[in-house]
Formats: sequence, C-alpha cells, structure tokens
Amino acid sequence: MGKKLLLKNDHITGIQGYDVYRREGGYASVEKALKTMTPEAVVEEVKKSGLRGRGGAGFPTGMKWSFLAKPPGVARYLVCNADESEPGTFKDRYLMERIPHLLIEGMITSSFALGANTSYIYIRGEYYYVARILEKAIDEAYANGWLGQNILGSGYSLDLYVQVGAGAYICGEETALLESLEGKRGNPRIKPPFPAVAGLYGCPTVVNNVETIAAVVPIVNDGGDEYAKVGIGKSTGTKLISASGHINKPGVYEIEMGITVEDFIYSDEYCGGIRNGKKLKAVVAGGSSVPILPAHLILKTSAGEKRLMSYESLADGGFATGTMLGSGGFIVMDEDTSIVKNLWNFTRFYHHESCGQCSPCREGTGWMEKILHRILEGHGSMSDVDLLWDIQGKIEGKTICPLGDAAAWPVAAAIRHFRSEFEDYIKNPKNIRDVKHYYRLNNLVEA
Repeated sequence: MGKKLLLKNDHITGIQGYDVYRREGGYASVEKALKTMTPEAVVEEVKKSGLRGRGGAGFPTGMKWSFLAKPPGVARYLVCNADESEPGTFKDRYLMERIPHLLIEGMITSSFALGANTSYIYIRGEYYYVARILEKAIDEAYANGWLGQNILGSGYSLDLYVQVGAGAYICGEETALLESLEGKRGNPRIKPPFPAVAGLYGCPTVVNNVETIAAVVPIVNDGGDEYAKVGIGKSTGTKLISASGHINKPGVYEIEMGITVEDFIYSDEYCGGIRNGKKLKAVVAGGSSVPILPAHLILKTSAGEKRLMSYESLADGGFATGTMLGSGGFIVMDEDTSIVKNLWNFTRFYHHESCGQCSPCREGTGWMEKILHRILEGHGSMSDVDLLWDIQGKIEGKTICPLGDAAAWPVAAAIRHFRSEFEDYIKNPKNIRDVKHYYRLNNLVEA
C-alpha cells in the first residue's frame, strides 16, 4: 500500500467529529505552529515541501504564499476554493465529507502563516449539505478554543466562515470566486493586479484549493523535508485522485506521486482494471479540461517509458503527446466509448458555464457545441472537423480566464488523436438516437 498523508484516518468511525479527530492527533499542526513557530517559519516549511497547488494549475504553494503583499495596517485574507466544479473531480468533496476537521486545521495553520485574521471557505451550491458538515466542524473548533480570539494564548486570532456559492463553474476561477464572495456577479477579473496584491475587498489575498490547504497539516507536523521525500522529482507528496469511468473500482484514491499510470489503472490497490474485461481506449487524466490521450500515449511517454502519475511525466511531450495532472479527475474510457459523444458532452458543459464576458469563449463554445451536435445528428461534413479545429484555436489563449482554454483543449486533443472517428461519423452516420433522446428527455430545442 502506498503512503497516505491525508486519508490515513478516513476509515476510523467517528473521524468526522471533533473528539475522535482530536484523539487521533488532530490540531497538532496548530499547536506546533502557534507555540513553536513564526509565520515565516511555516511558509518556509511549505516551500521546502515542494507542495504544488492541487486545484489544477500545480503552482508551487510556498512561492504563491511568498508573493502575498503585506502593507502595514491592511487586512490579509485566506480563501479556500471548495468550488469543486471540474467534471470528473470529486476528491475535495470526499475529504470535506469524511474528515472536515482536517480542512479546518489546515485553514488555521495556513491563516497563521499568512497573517490572516479572517478566512473563508467558498463552497459550491450543490455541496450545500457538505457546507453544513463544515459549519458543524467550525462550531466544534470554536467551542474547543481553536478558533476565535487569542487561540491557545498565542495572541493570534482567527474567524472562519463558510460561504455557499450558486453553482457556477466560473467561480472556480479564483478572481471570479472573489467577486462572488464580495456579493457580485462571478466574472473573472483582469490581471494584474493579482489577488496577492489586490484580492478580496481589495486586500492581499491567497486562494488555495481544499486539498492544498489540507496538505499543510502533515507538512507542518512532519516538516517540509519529510514531505518532499514522498513522490518524485518536483511532484512531491501524495495526490488525491478522483477515479471514474469504465473501471472496476471507481472512487477517491490517495497515491504517492510517481506510481505508473498502468499500475493505477490495473492494480487491485487502485482502479482494478477495465470493467467487463474491455480494452482501454482513452483517458482524461486531470478533469474534463485537460487533453484526452489514447491508450498508447497515456501508458507510455514519447520516449517509450512508462508514464507516471506526476506533473512532469503526464505533461511529457506537450499537448502533442502529453496531457496534465490537473485536478486529478481521472476518467477512464473503454473500447466502446464514443469520443465524439464524450466531447459533445464536455463542450455543452463549457458553453453553458461560460460567463459570457469574453467573445471568443461566449461565441466559440456555442459554435463548437452546435457543430458537434450536427456531426452526431448525421448532418456533418468533412469541413466541420477543420472548422472545429479553427474555432478552438481562436479561443485558446484569448480570454480573460482559463475557461476558454478549458473548452478548447478537449476539442483540439480529440481531433488530434481521434480525427478518424469524427470522419467516420460524417461518412457513416450512426448512433444518433441517443442524442435525440437526450434533447427530448430534457425538453431542449435541438440546435
């Protein structure tokens, strides 16, 4: 079994409550940080750990923290991004449901390191019941002296709040999240200025993912150097993976960075192989926004070496032959999967979730959905494939936030690796009943 740092106690009955969590060593990182460390020392341990943001971008967390402006007399904020919206990703939900105090502990320790006296957990609207779990854990933390004024007699004070969003994918983008948290429409901001300089209410702000903040707990408890010993290269520590699709054992797994993709898919410790004895066709490795890879490329790099579950190995070869670890939404597709239908489903999502602020995204996602639907309906032409390629190229890199890239990359990768499948739909129209059925079922007007 691989090493577990975040989910090592998720099997313990009652771990969701304060008493059991504390009995199992909970809040030790808060004690250590507040009693024996300075905020700067905590930041230094996070830098040593090599921890990278677990929400998708993979930016070094300690470096992000060090960018935080500290003008005298100006409040600073830590905001946890719990707006887990990426299709195929559900690991943050699992962590918050099962071990909510781990996130609360990470928020306290991280807020201390950043000099924040007020912090927020912004959670998506569909996770309303999870918000209630978090609020109960926060109440328990207040009742036991871990939140509020003069925590542990250290002179440090912190108030922590949960804010429920309204179910908008765009609010997973950190500046749109901040806009929503301020009570405004969730539109991404133009950067610079970055949140580290002018974030929530115009004050210096750090926005981190749930898993990122939770990982601060073992880093402070064991030390950054110990954390860095787990994993491989610049992909240190463990990673939570949301595994779904045509596998025998879907679920949330905590892996040591650096295991092979092949082991993750086929070993009994993790996904347990492809369902019904089918062959592997393709994998979306990091949530719907990352490029899809066919079986031969997801299992091996361009050099013929086994592909690893790490930031560097999955990205090997760029988008020509590689992909991204992203948020860890690992979607496995068997030989019977229609890549075109899957892409249409993703594209519908991005069209629906575009905030409409940028023309390339607002218009381009809609056109891509219409063209894909036309192909699936049996009315496509060969020029449609080239048109799709052209449209995605006019979206990528031309929007305020990464949603445009998230919509473009799946289209580009699907055409790059599975162009013949698009052409087959056009030459030999088939399986269009499922598309018609979807529209009838949802009372939608066909494009």
